[in-house]
Amino acid sequence: MSVDTPRRIVLLRHAKAEWSQDSDHERPLADRGRQDAPVAGRWLAGAGITPDLTLCSTAVRTRETWKLVVPELPQRPRTVYDERLYEASLGELIAVLNETPDEVRDLLVVGHNPGIHALADALAGEAEGDILARMNRSGFPTSALAVLTFDGDWKSVEHGVGRLVSFWAPHM
Repeated sequence: MSVDTPRRIVLLRHAKAEWSQDSDHERPLADRGRQDAPVAGRWLAGAGITPDLTLCSTAVRTRETWKLVVPELPQRPRTVYDERLYEASLGELIAVLNETPDEVRDLLVVGHNPGIHALADALAGEAEGDILARMNRSGFPTSALAVLTFDGDWKSVEHGVGRLVSFWAPHM
């Protein structure tokens, strides 16, 4: 693919998790999360988004979210579970995106707040209509999805490079 290839970054915050005595990393999904995650998958499929690669945090709630999203997609993308996505800062998330192989056109990242929201906000140099304002007002709830497009290679992903084209959450 050339550096002018249009690319898409899809950011998915994990579904609603239980509060438990376990470590934060080990928190499972709550009943509402188990209901909302497949709805997010159906939204992706309905929007025609089939990622080439999914990067998923290693936390239990993100892995469970992804396992409920993926059956709703027309095809299963290659999935990499990356421990760096758990509690990642904005800079760490951008560094992970910069490592994406050039053959990937559509990338899905399953992660956590505040990082996923910060990443969507930072990459959105432009946005369609009032999508950016709606995303920021919502606080990027659980099971929410942000879709950004950009031209270039993955090494060029930085603040303001993208255009926020969609934002969806199951209870908005």
